[in-house]
Amino acid sequence: MLPVVALVGRPNVGKSTLFNALTRRRDALVADVPGLTRDRKYGYSRVGSRSAVLIDTGGLVETAGGIEQLMAEQTLKAVEEADRVLLVVDARAGCMPADLHVAGLLRRSGKRVVVVANKAEALDPDHATADFHQLGFGEPLPVSAAHGEGVIDLMQRALDGLPEPDAAEAPEEDEGGEIRVAVVGRPNVGKSTLINRLLGEERLVAFDQPGTTRDAVHVPFEREGRRYVLIDTAGVRRRARVSDAVEKFSIVKALQAIEDAHVVIGVLDAHDTVAEQDASLLGLVVEQGRALVIAVNKWDGIPPDQRTAIRDGLDLRLDFLAFAPVHFISARHGTGVGDLMGAVRSAYRAAMRELPTRELTAALEQAVTMHQPPLVRGRRIKLRYAHQGGRNPPVVVIHGNQTQHVPAAYRRYLENHFRRVFRLEGTPMRIEFRTDENPYAGRRNELTPRQVRKRRRLVKRSKRS
Repeated sequence: MLPVVALVGRPNVGKSTLFNALTRRRDALVADVPGLTRDRKYGYSRVGSRSAVLIDTGGLVETAGGIEQLMAEQTLKAVEEADRVLLVVDARAGCMPADLHVAGLLRRSGKRVVVVANKAEALDPDHATADFHQLGFGEPLPVSAAHGEGVIDLMQRALDGLPEPDAAEAPEEDEGGEIRVAVVGRPNVGKSTLINRLLGEERLVAFDQPGTTRDAVHVPFEREGRRYVLIDTAGVRRRARVSDAVEKFSIVKALQAIEDAHVVIGVLDAHDTVAEQDASLLGLVVEQGRALVIAVNKWDGIPPDQRTAIRDGLDLRLDFLAFAPVHFISARHGTGVGDLMGAVRSAYRAAMRELPTRELTAALEQAVTMHQPPLVRGRRIKLRYAHQGGRNPPVVVIHGNQTQHVPAAYRRYLENHFRRVFRLEGTPMRIEFRTDENPYAGRRNELTPRQVRKRRRLVKRSKRS
């Protein structure tokens, strides 16, 4: 197995920046704000000659309460999983009491610890590390995560003494067998609680406070022999209410997660009416062409006499999502959660389904027979054949004459017909029309010499008469 290395330290010492430098990606959200990282974030180290699994963690504080206590529990779980721990400190600030507190926690864990003096650019190495010998973990290593200085030596020292994995255990770049599922919604609707329920453990920080999740967290897991990657995202609010820079980048990460996903679970709060922001966010999912499953959370707290009215409100406000299955769940108690992954698999199969040209053309002929296209200037629109133009979402390309005049209502009729014939539930689909080119358009027949002489005679006769 690949060795596991955890990045631990007090808030705002550059753990996420170091995580990005070691993975050579920009997966972790970085800003000059203490406590930005809250959940465990995993990645593969891609520096040096050896590979390892890295865990980015939230900052540890001495008097943790509320959400900080939950963050500390996530960090301590990462320490338990790790083979090595990198204690990240700030070389410019020197050894702080919070660093001593973190060192005491790590000493009790019994894990081998390497002290990393970050932000050491333009500093004398001896001066940058002198203050951190009191932590008691040996010689500190000066690095600059922002500039990539010293990171190769850092990983060589961190992995020193650990057995090298076989080549077959190297991280796989091909993720074709995984179903990527993004969980999106407004703040505080229960997205992290839902993922924890699906996983069966407290993998993510879930707290009764809007904006708990700030970064997009990828969590791989396996269920019934199928591999998934669940992507927890930050809550998306109306643009007018977003002023904090961190929240803006969190929303960008959430939108990127929608683009990267195969299937999206849109979480709604049953206690709130479907707001314009809910419809806009789910409309963005459809615009991106992603398969969609709607989960109405906190359903257990709704009185039975109000449930019919809530269902009617959903049908009214989300009528453009008629293809998406709706599940009424309680993420906290687990009611209805077991059916969600089945709906995700069905939506994924529909989005990735292969549609043979012969069957598509037969379905098109059946639709035209039942309901003819309208007349355009006295001429009937002719739809000749159809073929598949893409997957996720399914794209059906229809060839014919005057297809640019097909009205929107007839397009919707064809979309519903194809969806019914091929059972494409849970995924949007797109129909593209292409007008066949006239091979004789713009061409003129050249006259033979005999035809030219005849034409001249006819012109002379017409002038005489």
